[in-house]
Parts: sequence; C-alpha cells; structure tokens
Amino acid sequence: MNILGKEDPYLKIGEVNDRAHKGTSEYVWALKDINFKVEQGDVIGIIGKNGAGKSTLLKILSKVTTPTTGTIRAKGRIASLLEVGTGFHPEMTGRENIFMNGAIMGMTKTEINAKLDEIIEFAGVERYIDTPVKRYSSGMTVRLGFSIAAHLEPEILVVDEVLAVGDAEFQKKAIGKMQDVSKGDGRTVLFVSHNMGAVRNLCNKAVVLVDGSVAFEGETEQGISFYLNNKLESYNQISSAELVAKSRVKGYGMDVAFQGVGFEQDNDSFYTNDEIVLICKFKGNRKTENIRINGTIFNNEEQPIGGWFGSDLFDISENEEKTIRIRLKNHKLTIGGYLVSLSVGKGNFAEGMMDYDVVHQVAKFNIVGFDSKELIGYSVWNSRWGNVLFDVDYRPL
Repeated sequence: MNILGKEDPYLKIGEVNDRAHKGTSEYVWALKDINFKVEQGDVIGIIGKNGAGKSTLLKILSKVTTPTTGTIRAKGRIASLLEVGTGFHPEMTGRENIFMNGAIMGMTKTEINAKLDEIIEFAGVERYIDTPVKRYSSGMTVRLGFSIAAHLEPEILVVDEVLAVGDAEFQKKAIGKMQDVSKGDGRTVLFVSHNMGAVRNLCNKAVVLVDGSVAFEGETEQGISFYLNNKLESYNQISSAELVAKSRVKGYGMDVAFQGVGFEQDNDSFYTNDEIVLICKFKGNRKTENIRINGTIFNNEEQPIGGWFGSDLFDISENEEKTIRIRLKNHKLTIGGYLVSLSVGKGNFAEGMMDYDVVHQVAKFNIVGFDSKELIGYSVWNSRWGNVLFDVDYRPL
C-alpha cells in the first residue's frame, strides 16, 4: 500500500513483539488475525502487557491508522482520546479546538454551542479556554481532550491509557462519565487500561491481547484473571538475569546493580502464615557504602499494598558480588497473586535518599490460603475482605 506515492511506514512492523527474545525477521506484526465483535452499549476493556498491540488496535478502530490487511466496520460516530494532544491544533485556542473537533465529527455549530459550557466546566480549563493549546500542560490537554470526546455525543467512545496522565480526581470523574455514557445513553466504550480495578468497575466485557492476537474475549472478571495469570506465568519463563534487565527502571543500575532475584523456597506458592524469603544478588560497579534494600508489594491488580525500608545492610567494592537474604515475616497476606518491586540505595528520609538500582515487579508469588493446622477456622478467605489479615488483640476495659 502507498501513501502519497510513498511506502506505508506501518508496513515496517511485522513479527511477534516478544521483548524477551531477539527478532529473526525484519518485520514485526503489531496485530495479527484480530477478529471480534462489539455490540451497541458494550463497554469493552482491552487489556494486555506493553507491546501487546492495544494502542495500535485503538488507532485502527479510530481510523488514525490503516490496517495492512482486513477491514473495520463501524456504525456511528467515533470519538477517541489516544495520545496527549491527538486531534488538537497547538496554535488554536481550547475553544477553537472544541469547535474543530465537533466539526470533524459532523456536528453543527449549534450542536457544539449547546455542549460548550459543559465541556469547559468538566475539563476545568475555564481560565485558559481562550489560550493556545500549545501552552497547556499535559494534564490540561488530556482533560480537555476527554471532555470533548465524551460530551459531543459520539455513538462510540475510544479511550487509551492516556487518562493515566490526569490526576486521581480527574480519573475518577472520567470513569464516572464513561459509566454515564454507556449506562445512561446506551453508547459504546472501548477502554484500554493497566488499572484492573478501573476495568472491573467500568467494563462488562474484556478482550485480552497477547503478542498482537486476541487471546481471550468474554466476561470482564474472567478476562482479568486470564491476563493476570498469563502475566504471572511469564515470570517463570525468563532467567533471573534477563528478568532483572527487563524489569529495570530506565537510568538505574550504575553504581550498584541487581543481578538476580528469587525465592529461597523451592516454589513461589505460600500460605498466609508462611515466612517468605527473597534472595537478591548484587554487583558493585564502584565502591559503595551503607547500602540498603527497600521493597514494595503489589496485588494482582498492580496496586501497591505495602512495603518496607531496609536499614544500612552492607558495603560493596568495585566488581564485588554479594547475595542478600530478605525475610518477610508475619506478612499476613491473603489468597491471591503478588508482585515485588525492589530498590537498592542509601540514605533515609531525614538525610535524603538515593536509589542506585530499581527493578519494577521483578518477582511474583502466590498466597494459596491458610495452613489450617495453625489457623483453624480461617482456611477460607473472601477477596472482598482485602489483601491483608491484621493481627488484632482484643482486651476488655
């Protein structure tokens, strides 16, 4: 396919996007063999790890990108919020961009005027509505973009993870607005998010993408379980060194670097009353003193539920390797899957802290229940009760 007499740049992508393996082809297929149907009034959560093809799919559905092969059939007007600034002319004011976007959607000036005040108020940009959009912050741009897309009454609303740019208050407003759009007006919403709590609360169906293909299509709860189980299983398919490198936050790993993270036990499944022991291997790239290890534990929905700050543990010399044992005692975590993020650094809150290396969600484990031999009467746990069993002492006064 040619665009203005030139080769389509999107054709230069064409094999499975698996970042754990080196590619063997000059092509990477961002999407392949995609086939699913969305009914009017459905709220579809499209989920998958980074690189699964979610954003590409939304661009095709929004007619921003043309598919290499195949067709997209849509009935009704589509409004989309894909990336910060998408659909905005930076030299035009916020007000002018509202009218421009409405016109693109086929709305008359009268129809847009009827919604204008509501759009501006929802976005919270009254003071800057006549300022060129190029002077807006990313948060302001996202708020205005979402407000336009949601209020100009499209039959289909497409929203990418771009909402993560907004603050917590606006994210809550946006989720509420999408619920109103779908339930109150019977319109269709396609929503990409890594926040499983938002997907669960908003969507009635889920589509899970794995390596550019639809791996699951069905009920939301089943889709979330499929995605999380698939994600957790992927941790077992990569060696420690590869996983550490893949999990490392960009810009870290200079003075002191993680070399491997694992569990002392033979498996990664524990009871609530088990002690969990992490084994961390480090290498010093220069002599460093008073190093400490901090950690955060995330639940299956990737929400942080707790953590720890280590004391000064060890010194390390240049090219020296060390192994540290971390014991999680009396954690009281309940049934579910968990992910561990770790940082190695120095300092404290009073003096200031510095991280040498940060690995995000580098290890996973499962809590399978209670050891009923020790906790008679607590062998069953309802997920609605939360992730932590508190140790409480009752004393009459």
